[in-house]
Amino acid sequence: MRGSAIFVLFVALRATMVQAQMDNATWQDELSAYWAGIDSTFQDPAKSPLPEADRAAFHGLERYPPDANYNVTARFKAKPGKDFGMPTTTDRRPVYRSMGRLTFRLNGQKQQLTVYQNRDLVKDAAYADHLFVPFTDLTNGESTYGGGRYIDLKGPLGSELELDLNRAYNPYCAYNGRYSCPIPPAENHLKVRVEAGVKAYDH
Repeated sequence: MRGSAIFVLFVALRATMVQAQMDNATWQDELSAYWAGIDSTFQDPAKSPLPEADRAAFHGLERYPPDANYNVTARFKAKPGKDFGMPTTTDRRPVYRSMGRLTFRLNGQKQQLTVYQNRDLVKDAAYADHLFVPFTDLTNGESTYGGGRYIDLKGPLGSELELDLNRAYNPYCAYNGRYSCPIPPAENHLKVRVEAGVKAYDH
């Protein structure tokens, strides 16, 4: 009986390992497709934020290697706030509303990020479920853009969700000064290094 129990346990553990490997491969494939889509946009003259001279030499955005440690499970507590004008890199003040807060652990430390909704953008049916998470971290101004980075989420959010910081991307201001970009609020500053997602753009 003992031998049979050990065999059953071995088979179960083996199946768990195989499933984990499959899940990781699927995650990496989806992440690669996500960045391939962004690189394609940057190469498209009609959509790219890059000046023409930079676009001619563009071969893809520099990113950190995929790291599953930055693909975290976050808890979401909905708490809609009042509309406010979010500061940007220009005088523009787009109207946003805080929708709630994400809590998660990163590098062993508890972290929090507020989720926002653009009140004008949500009127467009194509963006009715779009949610916005701008943030800064301790890599800004070193290996990543000094103005912080963004994460997009799709609502409505449940009480628990996957937050993949490997998808963190730069505002268009990182590539071209003619854009007006939201500045991440102070409450969304992470006091850790997020060595995942896109790096600073080397002009």
